[in-house]
Amino acid sequence: MGTTNSAEKRQRQNEKRRLHNKMEKSAIRSTAKKVVVAAQGKDSAAAEAALAEMVKRIDTAARKGIVKKNTAARKKSRMQRLVNTLKA
Repeated sequence: MGTTNSAEKRQRQNEKRRLHNKMEKSAIRSTAKKVVVAAQGKDSAAAEAALAEMVKRIDTAARKGIVKKNTAARKKSRMQRLVNTLKA
């Protein structure tokens, strides 16, 4: 624990941010799983909808610095390729 009031406050803020970032990353993984499940079920409409939700979440997280820009691009690319296989 911090010894000064400002150090203690900084620790509280960091913990709150850590939990929020963890929640956001978990939500990204959950939406990615929805895309994969829909793709495996050959449901292109559900996969497209889930992909749109995932892209929205991951772009927001990348903009806020929760995930890195290249990580976001890589995840979006992989999911888009998966959904595109349903169209072919």
